[in-house]
Amino acid sequence: MRVVSTLLLTVTVLTTCLFALATQDGAKKFDYQSDVARLRKIVINRDVFLRELISNANDALEKLRLTSLTDPEVLHGAEQMNITLRAYKDEDGSSRLVITDTGIGMSPEELTANLGTLAKSGTTEFLAKAESTDTTGTGNLIGAFGLGFYSSFLVSDRVYVASLAAPSSANPNPTQHVFSSSADESTFEVYPDPRGNSLGRGTEITLVLRDDALEYMDTTKIMDLVNKHSSFATSFPVYLFTQRTEEVPVEDEESEAEESTPLPSSEDEDEEEAVVEEVSEQEEEKTPKTQSITVDEWVQLNSQLPIWTRDPKTVSDEEYERFYEATFKDHEKPLAWAHFTGDSGSGVSFRAIIYIPSHLDNSYWQNPMETSAKDIRLMVKRVFITNDLGEDALPKWASWIKVVVDAEDLPLNVSRETLQSNKFLKQLKSIITRRIIQTLSKLHDAAMKDKKDGDEDDVESDVDGDKWAEISKVYNNVFKLGAVEDIKNRDKLGALVTFSTNQGKDVSLDDYLENRKKGQKQIFYLADMGKSTEDLAKSVFVEKLHARGYQVLLLSEPLDEIFVQNLKNWKRLPFQDVAKAGLKFGDEEEDPAEEKEKQKALTEQYKPLLDWLKKESKDVVRDVVISNRLVTSPCAIVADTHGYTANIEKMMNAQVAGGSNKFMHEYAKKMKLLEINPRSPLIEGLLKRVEQLPSEEEERDLEAEDELREVTSVLIDGALVRSGFGVPDSNEYVLSPLQSSDPSQRDFKRNRFFTRVDRILRRSLGVSETAPTDSTVKPAPPVDSKPVEEEELSFDDTHVRIDPEMMGLFDQQEAAPQAQAHWEVEEIDDEGNAVKPVSHDEL
Repeated sequence: MRVVSTLLLTVTVLTTCLFALATQDGAKKFDYQSDVARLRKIVINRDVFLRELISNANDALEKLRLTSLTDPEVLHGAEQMNITLRAYKDEDGSSRLVITDTGIGMSPEELTANLGTLAKSGTTEFLAKAESTDTTGTGNLIGAFGLGFYSSFLVSDRVYVASLAAPSSANPNPTQHVFSSSADESTFEVYPDPRGNSLGRGTEITLVLRDDALEYMDTTKIMDLVNKHSSFATSFPVYLFTQRTEEVPVEDEESEAEESTPLPSSEDEDEEEAVVEEVSEQEEEKTPKTQSITVDEWVQLNSQLPIWTRDPKTVSDEEYERFYEATFKDHEKPLAWAHFTGDSGSGVSFRAIIYIPSHLDNSYWQNPMETSAKDIRLMVKRVFITNDLGEDALPKWASWIKVVVDAEDLPLNVSRETLQSNKFLKQLKSIITRRIIQTLSKLHDAAMKDKKDGDEDDVESDVDGDKWAEISKVYNNVFKLGAVEDIKNRDKLGALVTFSTNQGKDVSLDDYLENRKKGQKQIFYLADMGKSTEDLAKSVFVEKLHARGYQVLLLSEPLDEIFVQNLKNWKRLPFQDVAKAGLKFGDEEEDPAEEKEKQKALTEQYKPLLDWLKKESKDVVRDVVISNRLVTSPCAIVADTHGYTANIEKMMNAQVAGGSNKFMHEYAKKMKLLEINPRSPLIEGLLKRVEQLPSEEEERDLEAEDELREVTSVLIDGALVRSGFGVPDSNEYVLSPLQSSDPSQRDFKRNRFFTRVDRILRRSLGVSETAPTDSTVKPAPPVDSKPVEEEELSFDDTHVRIDPEMMGLFDQQEAAPQAQAHWEVEEIDDEGNAVKPVSHDEL
């Protein structure tokens, strides 16, 4: 870099002496209508000026390169093909920014034709159309040439353009000329450069910055602008002149004398050796003197090449990863990427790279309504335009993607920051979404294929499997959201979703269908938000399905239930919530007749218990039936066909609270069934107790009924808890036999469920059910009626006394706002004596 610094510095310095327009010999003055003021009103973001000038410099270099293919003489004069930027203060104190290129250059005639015509911008009609609110026509579009040189006047009051055309057969000895113009003038001049042919070849633009544009003197600001807009705008190197301070050691006269001292002779070697050691120890302790020097350095700003312009076969994985890190400032390697070219269908061709990050930003789930993707870098001919696609932004589920899109040409507004037509944006949204799904599906299919093949020695298959496992871990919930949100791509995204089951993990819906049992016509699932899959696998609703070998999807994420409710079925197979009534295994038609007769006989046998339970649970469930889903559990609460499962009830409770649909909500909550297991010893014992109760004709045993009723209540409450529901009557006032009818003596701390459990525990331990608990507590202090204004306010160990007379000043201040209130505070000790004021600097 430093090898060319001297040459580059020479190219851009000493521009001060050429700017006395009226006194230059041979100067020609030209007229044009200046529309700079109107341009400044249209272009709000003046940062674009540097992007435009670098794009023009790139065009000049590209033209030189193409011309040199047929006329090599044009390369004479300057060996390097580059663009340089330099900011400096002139002798008169004016701030200048110089942009230089070693491109094709311009002759005096070309300076007049190109810059003069462009400065006019084609006539005032152009700006009139640009200011128009009508964006349907094509007259206000300048995507063909952009702001170009005209953007210089956004930040400068005067612009000088020195240019030396490349030598050619038509012009073997070109002369360097200067174009000079002011933003406030309606004329410009072209005259020979008094410095001679100092450029060698190319163009030098000097901007005399306005007072409100001095921020562009900051090299950090310039770096940021180039990195944002022009880091890929040119394949030619862009250099920025910088200065930094270094500390270097100072060589004094003593050290120089020591260096000139002759080496000791061999005769004195032993004697001198100790002396040399002592001197070296002293030198080690001595701190070397240093001085600060300013180092000039040219820094390349566009070292990262636009890899999307290359053939994907020629780009290595390391290059993709380095490009990702440099472009998106993410130091974690991406999980995957897709590099492709395409056509929008409206005649706009483009190249793009899609990256799948290794993590989701924390804001993705924290801002559910945020849908705009900020990591889509839309470029036109390698010049950054925008990362805001507006109404055509990607859907929420895909907003995490990181994309670089480079279009060949797009219609832009006057500042080249906003697309005038959204047709391409709508097409781009569809294209990117389709490519994301294609990339994900390809990785998923490769991983599934390798999983089925089961080749343990295949290293490549292991890599594919590990890559997809990582993607699924990060984006599994995103795929669920996409299937809910994107109806068009629902099936494709649904195929990427995986679940845990009672038989394993990472099971896709297609995997489930491949392992379904003969005759099975549903996809079984159990949802309970917040519970672990291990707990769900032990649920009462799963025990028989698991015992018979059926696979059940275990849904524990908030999106799972919503995902299933939106899909409704997968490849014509409906989803079946195993926590609801009407569970069918699919082989009921194959059951022998004796099985059906046995079920009918059990219903008849348990009819007394069913009737008893119906009466005792009428406020909780709609009906009580014999279960075909329980194996070891005595009973369970299942939702009716149109009722709420425990998981749905949790979500609906949060939504309906205080709403207008309370009646339907309460109705759906009661649509439950109590299923009992006739093979459970507990249920068999309960049946015997019910059958032992005296009939209505005989004398009733109230004590036995109360005891049985208590056992039944505990059984029902346990079924609710076991099934994931909440126990009713929680936090309800409970009046126990020991408590009086006085409301102040009611026990608010215990609900009915825990009261019943407490009594059962007392009986099992032989403790009296009526034994009271000592509830004595220390009462609160009496009410303090002391006025606040007479109170001493304590701040740590310091007491401040407020004079009541001073309080009246505040009332006067409110009555007369113009009055001057004087506030005095005297610090006193514990005995009321004044304390000497102390200055508190910390305040």
